[in-house]
Amino acid sequence: MKYDERLQNVTVLGAAGKMGSGILLLTAVEMADLSLKPENKSKTFVLNAMDVSPEGLAGLMSYLKAQVQKLAEKKTVLLRKVYADRKDLIENREIIDQYIFDVLNIVRPVTKLEAAYDSNLIFEAVSENKDLKVKLLSQIDKNNKNKPWYFTNTSSVPINIIDNETGLEGRILGFHFYNPPAIQKLVELITTDNTDKEMTEFALEFAKKLRKIIVPSNDYAGFIGNGHFMRDALHGISEVENLAKEMSFAEALYSVNKVTQDFLVRPMGIFQLVDYVGIDVVQFIMNVMNPFQDNEDLHSLLLDKMIEVGVKGGQNSNGSQKDGFLKYEKGKPVAIFDPEKKEYVEINSFKEKCDAVIGDIPDAKISWKSIIRNRKKDEVLKDFFNTLKTMDTKGAKLAVKYGNRSKEIGKKLVVDNVAHNENDVNTVMLTGFFHAYGPVNEYFA
Repeated sequence: MKYDERLQNVTVLGAAGKMGSGILLLTAVEMADLSLKPENKSKTFVLNAMDVSPEGLAGLMSYLKAQVQKLAEKKTVLLRKVYADRKDLIENREIIDQYIFDVLNIVRPVTKLEAAYDSNLIFEAVSENKDLKVKLLSQIDKNNKNKPWYFTNTSSVPINIIDNETGLEGRILGFHFYNPPAIQKLVELITTDNTDKEMTEFALEFAKKLRKIIVPSNDYAGFIGNGHFMRDALHGISEVENLAKEMSFAEALYSVNKVTQDFLVRPMGIFQLVDYVGIDVVQFIMNVMNPFQDNEDLHSLLLDKMIEVGVKGGQNSNGSQKDGFLKYEKGKPVAIFDPEKKEYVEINSFKEKCDAVIGDIPDAKISWKSIIRNRKKDEVLKDFFNTLKTMDTKGAKLAVKYGNRSKEIGKKLVVDNVAHNENDVNTVMLTGFFHAYGPVNEYFA
């Protein structure tokens, strides 16, 4: 089956979710572009947007329309060529509206799994629950005579386990988009010894068409991205627990979050990142990964306490940040949650005190925003961290220890054969997590 034929009938499972909606958008645009080719004008392209929530699907269609309009406005010149034979389309607005119609016309919002029984390609983006994934894919495969290919967006469940429990015999691979899929450039591609080679070639071509950066990962629970992130987060939690012996919990968490953002020149502090992903999601991923670890325990009692009191983080439907370890106002942290007191403590009540204890960074002008596009980034960061390592402040010491641990995690992912090489680890953290530099670097020991 050729590339275009494979994409004539596709289903996205969990299409109304945070990841599924982005995957659906990308796939819908690619399928529409294929359908508008002269050789495909007589063919029918169908993209099933499958979700159990009718309300979610209604919102999904509004999201798709808005996003496709933005995309069409950026490529009007190209669309003029695509619609060159349409004499009725003269004004840019007419061309844009037609493209929006053509993309949305491919999408079929559905709540019944039966819609996937005719698909050639299934994108699975349901919750990070192995049993649910196995149940859905097994049901589809038993009723689909096309022997479809399955691309799972799992960020932690080993592909070989899903393959074995569904009996797909190699017709599944990990195609892990990063959030949000429509913006993030990275896709982790996870294959096994049993993976269909033709399917892998298709996946690489599809990623290229979407202008994604593919990083291969071996089939280990958590893969590269979460393999690093989960351990990085656990180190942050450990540092908070140590600091809380000499200051309040809120002060300790504020300090570690500030150090991981400002001193390590990251886009956000480690606890803001956990909030962004979702405390419950992070806990779940650790629970998925933990049984596969022989010499370490990927578990946090602090995460358990947060979940017990109902503090989960994550995002609202409009994309705004929910309160988690930190309380947010207009996107900015204003308080820290104390799980023992079960209340938020205003940052302004201790910020000045903590900042004095932490100390200053080597150069106040250096921030993630200032460094990310700096052509002399490597040189500037090397000087910054060399100075940091000579400082005797608590913040500097925490940062150096954290940087060393991050590097250790990255190198171990290669030793454990999760990543093929150190460059792949760095690429995942640079493109998937927007870090200014990879964890395996010359800045730390």
